Amino acid sequence: MRLLNPKTENFEHLDAESKEIMRKTINFFESKGKDKLKEDYHGKIWYADFLEFVKQEKIFYKLLTPSKYGKAGCRWDTARNCDFNEILGFYGLPYWYTWQVTILGLGPIWMGNNEAVKKKTAELLEQGEIFAFGLSEKEHGADLYSSEMTLTQLSEGKYVADGGKYYIGNANKAGLVSVFAKDSDTDEYVFFTADPKHENYDLVKNVVSSQSYVAEFGLNGYPVTDDNVLSRGDHAWDCALNTINVGKYNLGWASIGICSHALFEAVNHASKRRLYGKFVTDFPHVQALMTDAFVRLIAMKLFARRNADYLRTASKDDRRYLLYNPLTKMKVTTQGEEVINLMWDVIAAKGFEKDTYFEMAAIDIRGLPKLEGTVHVNMALIVKFMANYLFAPAQMPNIPIVEKPANDDFLFDQGATKGLGKTLFHDFNKAYSSVDLPNIAIFREQIAVLKEMLMAAPPEKHQSKDIDFLLILGELFTVVAYGQLIIENAVLREVDNDILDQIFDCMIRDFSKYALQLYSKSSSNEKQMEFALKMIKKPQLNQERFQRVWENYVLSLKNTYNMNK
Repeated sequence: MRLLNPKTENFEHLDAESKEIMRKTINFFESKGKDKLKEDYHGKIWYADFLEFVKQEKIFYKLLTPSKYGKAGCRWDTARNCDFNEILGFYGLPYWYTWQVTILGLGPIWMGNNEAVKKKTAELLEQGEIFAFGLSEKEHGADLYSSEMTLTQLSEGKYVADGGKYYIGNANKAGLVSVFAKDSDTDEYVFFTADPKHENYDLVKNVVSSQSYVAEFGLNGYPVTDDNVLSRGDHAWDCALNTINVGKYNLGWASIGICSHALFEAVNHASKRRLYGKFVTDFPHVQALMTDAFVRLIAMKLFARRNADYLRTASKDDRRYLLYNPLTKMKVTTQGEEVINLMWDVIAAKGFEKDTYFEMAAIDIRGLPKLEGTVHVNMALIVKFMANYLFAPAQMPNIPIVEKPANDDFLFDQGATKGLGKTLFHDFNKAYSSVDLPNIAIFREQIAVLKEMLMAAPPEKHQSKDIDFLLILGELFTVVAYGQLIIENAVLREVDNDILDQIFDCMIRDFSKYALQLYSKSSSNEKQMEFALKMIKKPQLNQERFQRVWENYVLSLKNTYNMNK
């Protein structure tokens, strides 16, 4: 597992056509150059050049059209989409964003029942169109229960839509917008498509100051027929949540791409700068900060790639991805913020300079934990899996690396979104017992204390309703599941044990930090406080291991990548 270096990456794991897509995309950005990239970013220039490139190469068509509806080479293949996600994040969040909201807009279409719209969508994708997901509203965000967009029946098969949507990416240029609404007569949920070019579609404004267009739009007596309806009732509700299941996964990859580019730039700068007669990279605290940033980033990528394996092998009987997806959205993106913070402490004022990639990264990395549900929303979801994960392991299939070209059919047939607490997981201890490393052994001790606390001093009735308390308990649980997939993937991909042990140096410190926060909560009781103190542990000090990681993996990045000017 290595960081994306566009100058050397050969995408060995991909088929020939997919490799070509990735190389052409990299060439587009390298030919554009960093100066123009930053000029467009600061000028808030709509990325028409990128969308024209996508159109000419039919990239969204090939990557986002299920095999059933596209020509040869078309498939929805999460493994190769990871690579494309990472490349777009590497060169700039706005380019990733138009891809991401196209994915969200396509979700209700591919998951719906309307075959005619699916065929039309494939044609639009082939023509280079982008798509939008009309879910959120101004007064209550993505609270689906409170949706005020209405669809009113006029006669058999004919309706009129009225209402507004807010924070809808691509809604200025989308070929189609998938709109979530309620039937005004029955109050049942419904998805239908709207055309932004229609006279009854009111594009109000761009609500952000960005290259991206994140729209407020209104439908005013907008005509809808059965030909535009995608789904109704419980199916429409499930399409909304299952689309987010697919889409939220991508946010982690945007963070990985952003952090990777920023790390190359930070190492290049720090390794050339002299202070007090020394190179900045000679200072021990700088080595510690940069090594932490590197191994946290490798951990992000290990986890997100492993999550893809569970996504691609999911079925009605194996829904482990329902835990790992929100972790990719929440944990990977918040770790991305941490990685940027660590590097920023090294490069300091350089991180503000307008001609650096880092200046852009430092701004955009903040948005990802706050999209597709806040950290708090995703944590509330994650906690529902805790009992089965920690205390009721089931016999589940071992999942290999899944990178062969194939269409991920299940993503668009996930079924009902209820019963999350019944989701089954394999025994996480198998991963933690599969390697013999000092810091993983210490981390296992911390997990054991957490489980003991949950059995001997579980949340009291009032604590179970205290979101503040549950959030920090959820953080402790999250680190356990995060570490499990990191180990699984590190073993499968034969990652150097030095890196893996250094990753868990960070994990132990993170777990200890959350344990201290649990201790400090006003609502934690005496028994819980005792257990919290037992969870606080120190990683094993191994200066030789640390130095090997620093010299062989971090400092060795210097001068290996600079974006073309």
